[in-house]
Amino acid sequence: MNDDIPVARRQPSGAEKAQGSSASWGLWLGVGLAIVGLLLWMTWWLERLAGSPADSPVLEKAGQPPLAQPTEQNERVSLLGHYAYSEAPADSLRVVGSYHGREVRLRQAAAESYLRMSEAAQADGIRLVPISGFRSIAEQEFLFFQLAQSRALRPEERAALSAPPGYSEHHTGYAIDIGDAQFPQWDTQEAFETTPAFRWLERNAARFGFELSFPRNNPQGVNYEPWHWRFVGDRDSLETFYKR
Repeated sequence: MNDDIPVARRQPSGAEKAQGSSASWGLWLGVGLAIVGLLLWMTWWLERLAGSPADSPVLEKAGQPPLAQPTEQNERVSLLGHYAYSEAPADSLRVVGSYHGREVRLRQAAAESYLRMSEAAQADGIRLVPISGFRSIAEQEFLFFQLAQSRALRPEERAALSAPPGYSEHHTGYAIDIGDAQFPQWDTQEAFETTPAFRWLERNAARFGFELSFPRNNPQGVNYEPWHWRFVGDRDSLETFYKR
């Protein structure tokens, strides 16, 4: 045989072509599935990293508990629309006047501010009358239960007029009921809003750190009380009424 004579190359059959094509497609399919799996794993990992610290395995260290998660702040304790308050310490109270022979007392800061406010009002021809300041829980219990029974009022009806014991702003020593010396008939009455004293308070009370506790349509559902004012002129008083 002459080795210099070229031998014709055999062409693959149709069956062999089909088999080669299937192998190629299988290879690409495997690569595609591997890529999809990798992308899904990366997506899961990124979501874990973007989650809260306690959920992320990267941020957790061996032997240490996961970071504490923020919790919703507890709502303020209330009863029949009134918030719970503690009694002011007896040694924190100061007399600001008297009403029908009974001393009216407020916490030191509120007392000093009220007396300055009273002097300013008097300079404008207005005589403010302190009707009721600090009130103990025992006193509030009598007002709420005894008077409620005498007037045949249901608890929710009475709460619209007077707070249950333990839930009165008067316990704090920062709240005060105010009247007009010229119109005593309107003491603790809605008609107090027609007096010169109320109009003066509307314009000036904020300068002395006082605000109306229960305006009309207040969110607590308490009846409108134009005579009831509270001191919010320092940090403790502000937190007492506004901190949640």
